[in-house]
Amino acid sequence: MASAKPRLLLVDDDPSLLRLLTLRLEGEGYQVISADSAEAALPLLAKNSIDVVLSDLRMPGLDGMSLFDEIAKRYPGLPVVLMTAHGSIPEAVAATQRGVFGFLTKPLNTSELRDILQNAVHQSVPEQAEWREDIITRSRLMEDVLEQSYRVAQRDVSVLITGASGTGKELLAKAIHKASPRASKAFVAINCGALPEHLLESELFGHTKGAFTGAVTEHGGLFREADGGTLFLDEIGDMPVALQVKLLRALQERQIRPVGSAKTVPINVRVLSATHRDLQQAMQDGSFREDLYYRLNVVNLQLPSLEQRPEDIPLLARHVLQQSVERHQVDVTRFSDDAMQLLATAKWPGNVRQLVNVVEQCVALTHSPVIGAAQVEQALSQDSSYWPPLTEARDQFERQYLIRVLQMTEGNVTRAAELAGRNRTDFYKLLKKHELSAAQVAEQGDETE
Repeated sequence: MASAKPRLLLVDDDPSLLRLLTLRLEGEGYQVISADSAEAALPLLAKNSIDVVLSDLRMPGLDGMSLFDEIAKRYPGLPVVLMTAHGSIPEAVAATQRGVFGFLTKPLNTSELRDILQNAVHQSVPEQAEWREDIITRSRLMEDVLEQSYRVAQRDVSVLITGASGTGKELLAKAIHKASPRASKAFVAINCGALPEHLLESELFGHTKGAFTGAVTEHGGLFREADGGTLFLDEIGDMPVALQVKLLRALQERQIRPVGSAKTVPINVRVLSATHRDLQQAMQDGSFREDLYYRLNVVNLQLPSLEQRPEDIPLLARHVLQQSVERHQVDVTRFSDDAMQLLATAKWPGNVRQLVNVVEQCVALTHSPVIGAAQVEQALSQDSSYWPPLTEARDQFERQYLIRVLQMTEGNVTRAAELAGRNRTDFYKLLKKHELSAAQVAEQGDETE
């Protein structure tokens, strides 16, 4: 979760005014990050989650309006307040018409400054509420995703959440549900890759008594369980093609037919879905229907990996530590500086899920109030929480198999296809899927492995 104090980026080329305003704004309860030019401000925006920008209008190099234009392009929705000693009504009108949140004239009036910044922060962070309380971040990338999520939550459209395994796709789906008008109704989730086709169909659409062997009672199904609320279809890319047809029909007609029934049942459900797979590629190789893709992907939210949000690692580690300590009632207070540095620089192929597991291992095994680097190193070496999903592992194996068979045949596609038991057309499709060139693989030899 973002800091309790609103983060304000202050930009002014006057060093004395910069210091004075920083003290003044900190006294008002803001966490102030300052820059003496627009050029210096832009990198700070990329590294920090900012709630409001307060900038001088007249500065050498990029002026305040140019800075606003860059912010509007890169961080839409971030409020910018401009201040100037050369204020005029036409200038202020022109600025606000272009989207500047507010305009202040120096010397600044304390009450006007306080009011305009409070209003700006209120607009900037409607997400600082219960709906996103389980998402721990100060990353600009994540805050951008959350801003988009809050906006799309208000509109009853389908959302496809993409990202690597362990990035928190279900957590984001729950947050969208909590921010939506459907929040008072049920949130129901299912992993589409965890059940065989006939059981998945029954789980989604329900079944009548006696519909199949073992159906000793009637089952309503998850669509009906989520009526009025949200149904989250995790790993939608693993859904069998035959069932994709039935799902598409249900979404188009807003009604379902339970297994074994001749009657349809109306549904009122918002569908959110998620996958770590490349559905564009899946459509090309025929394992995912294009019409279903566009039905589900009205809005796409891409979750960054933990590697893309390294500033969140200490924040997440401390949060998980606190939760684990409270749950297990142990006397552990913190990570040592060396231990935290080790966490911050580690590779996290399993993303947040793997980080959670490593921290919990540290808490379970420590005998000291302070977790040291040796304990973190041990937990990292013993961690087995990250195991690639079956589809990901299958893709990795398939790519290495293609490379090896091409090396064995020195790039001869016809011979390679014969060894693989595929025709040339299918083999070329596989090469395209994995972005492999027969000639390049043959030239590179063992270097490709």
